[in-house]
Amino acid sequence: MASSRPVLTTPVLLLMAVATGLCVGGNYFNQPLLDSIAEALDTSRSAAASTVTVAQVAYALGLLFLVPLGDMFPQRRLAVMLMLAAAAGQGLSGFAPNIGVLVVGTAVAGLFSVAAQVLVPFAATLATPESRGRAVGTVMSGLLVGILVARSVAGILAELGDSWTTVYRVSAVAMVIVALALWRVLPATPPVVRQGYGSTLRSLGTLIVTHPRLRTRTLLGGLGFASVGALFSTMAFLLSDPPFGLDDLQIGLVGLAGVAGAFAATAAGRLVDRGYGPPTTAVGVFTLIASWAALAAGASSLVWFVVGMLVVDLALNLVHITNQNIVYALDPDARSRVNSVYMTGYFIGAASGSALGTMAWSAGGWTAVCVLGVGLAALAGVVWALDLRLTARMRARSATATGGPAAA
Repeated sequence: MASSRPVLTTPVLLLMAVATGLCVGGNYFNQPLLDSIAEALDTSRSAAASTVTVAQVAYALGLLFLVPLGDMFPQRRLAVMLMLAAAAGQGLSGFAPNIGVLVVGTAVAGLFSVAAQVLVPFAATLATPESRGRAVGTVMSGLLVGILVARSVAGILAELGDSWTTVYRVSAVAMVIVALALWRVLPATPPVVRQGYGSTLRSLGTLIVTHPRLRTRTLLGGLGFASVGALFSTMAFLLSDPPFGLDDLQIGLVGLAGVAGAFAATAAGRLVDRGYGPPTTAVGVFTLIASWAALAAGASSLVWFVVGMLVVDLALNLVHITNQNIVYALDPDARSRVNSVYMTGYFIGAASGSALGTMAWSAGGWTAVCVLGVGLAALAGVVWALDLRLTARMRARSATATGGPAAA
C-alpha cells in the first residue's frame, strides 16, 4: 500500500547526497596533492600517483563484495557501518608517516566508501516510481559534486593547515558526524532477499547473463569513466608544470570547473522520468568525445582546460545517470546487486583509466593522455551503438511475442 511506503523527504534526500559526496569524494583528495605527497613522504611521483589507482581498485572490490549485502541486510545499518569504517581509513591516511601506510589507509577508505553505493539504490527504493529518476539523480549529484569539491577542499585545507594530511583528518570527523545523522533519519527497512552470502555473489553472474543491457550499459559506463579517469590521474602533473606552475590550492580550484557538470545529474534524472533517456545518453556520448578537443587545447591554455573539465564532467554525468536508471529498472528486487555489477564495471573503468593515464603521461606527456582519452571515449560510442541495436532487437522480439507489429 502507498501509505506503508517510507517517505523520502527532501531533507533526508539531501543528507543522503551529502553522505555519498563525503564517502566517494574522499577517494579523490590525493589527486591535486600528488606533488606534495611525493615530497613530504620522500617518494616518487609515480608512487604517489599509485594511490589514485589503489583508491579506485579498492572501491571496485567494495562494489563487488560489499554492495550486494544491501539486498541481504537492512540498508540503513549497512550504510552507516560502512561509512564509519571508511572514516577510519581516512583517519589512518591523515596520520600516515610513509607511503606504505598511506596506501593502506587509502585502500581501507576506498573499500568501505561504497557506503555511497548502498545509499543510491536505497534512495531508488524509498522513492515513488514517478520520482525515482529525480531521487537517484539528486543523490548522485551529491556524490559527483563531492568528488569535484573534494579536490578543491583538499587544496584549500593543504594551504590552510600547511600539510596535505589536513583534509584527511577533517574528513574522518565529518564522516562520523554524517553517519550518525543518517542513523537517526533513515527509515529501517527489511532485507530484500533471504539467502547466504555465497548465493548472493553467485546471483551477480545470473544477473549479467539474464540482462543483456546490464552488460552493455556497464561497459558503456566503464569506458566513459576510464576516459575521464585518465584526465583525473594526470591533471595535477600538467597544471603543476610549466607553463602553468599552479600550487595545490590553485589546482584544487581548477577542479571546481566540473561542479556545474555534476549538477547535470539531477537534470538527467528528471529527463529520464519524462522518457528522454535515449537522447540524453546520445548527447552525453558525443559530448564526451568532443570534450577532449578542449582538453588538448588546454595544454597551453588554462581557459580551454577549464572548459574541457566542465564539459567532460557534464558528458560523463549524462551517460552515468541514464545508465543507472536503466539498470535499476531491470530487476527492482535486486537493485543493490544490479548496482554492484554496474558500479564495479564503472570503477574498474576508472581504475584502468587512471593507470593508463599515468602510463600515457610517462610515455608521451599530455598529448598521449589526450589521445588515450579520446580513444576510450570513442570506444564508449561504439558500445552505445551496440546498445541501441540490442534495444531495437529486444523490442522487435517483444512485439512478435505479444502479437504486435514487428519492427521493420
